[in-house]
Amino acid sequence: MSNLPKINPEEEILKIQSFIKSVMSKQQKKNVVIGISGGIDSATALFLLKNSIPHENIFVLYLPYFENNSEDFKDVIKDINLPEENVKEVSIKPIADSIIKTLNIPEDKIRKGNVMARVRMIALYDYAKEIDGLVCGTENKSEFLLGYFTRFGDGASDFEPIQHLYKTQVYEVATKLGVPDKIIKRMPSANLWENQTDEEELGFSYKEADEVLYLYFDKGMKIEEILVKSSKNAGKIIDFANRNSYKHHVPYLI
Repeated sequence: MSNLPKINPEEEILKIQSFIKSVMSKQQKKNVVIGISGGIDSATALFLLKNSIPHENIFVLYLPYFENNSEDFKDVIKDINLPEENVKEVSIKPIADSIIKTLNIPEDKIRKGNVMARVRMIALYDYAKEIDGLVCGTENKSEFLLGYFTRFGDGASDFEPIQHLYKTQVYEVATKLGVPDKIIKRMPSANLWENQTDEEELGFSYKEADEVLYLYFDKGMKIEEILVKSSKNAGKIIDFANRNSYKHHVPYLI
C-alpha cells in the first residue's frame, strides 16, 4: 500500500488549468512555449496547456541531441492539433558540440548533459522572446526534491504546472487527461546520453522515491521511521536529495 496521499486527478486537472489561466492573465501574455521530450512530464504539461488556452497560442519545440527519438516527440503531438507552424524541431547537437569542444569538456556524461540542458533552455527562452510568451516548465515534485535537474537548464521556467505533483501522481493525471498509453509506459529519460534512463541513473525507482520523499519532507519523519514504513533505499534516496539541496538555495547572498 502506498504511503502517498491519494489525489483526485480530475480536481487536480481543474486546479492546474485555473492556475495556468491565472498566470497568463496576471502576466498579460497570450503565448506559451514548451519543450517536448517525448516523456510523460512534458506530455502531461502540454495536454494541460491545450485544455487551458487556445491552441494557436501554444508553441512547441522539440530539441533533440540524438537523432533516433523523433517518434517519441511525434507520439506526443499527433492528437493535439496545433497549427503546423507552431511546432518546430531543432537539433541542438551542433551548438552543444561546439560548446563542448570549445570548453574542452572531457568524456563526462554529466557535464555534457548539463550543456545540452542549458542549450535547450537558451532555445526556449529565445523563442519565448520572439513570440512574446512564457516558458512552461515540466518538472515534477520528485525531481525538484531530489535536485534531479540542471540549474539554468531544465530547472528554468516561467511557471511550473506539475511541480506540486510527485512523479507517480503525474501518471494518474496523465491517464485522466488521455495522454497516449505508449507515452505513459515509456521509461522516464532526460535524453542526455544514449540509452539513459532516470531510474538507472538514480539507482532507485520513482515509486520508492516518492514514498520516501513524502514521509521525509512532507511528514517530517526520521530515516529510521521511514525504513520501517517504506523502501530499504530510504537512506540512499534522502542522501541524494540532501546532497543536491543546495540547488534550491543558490545564489547565496550577503
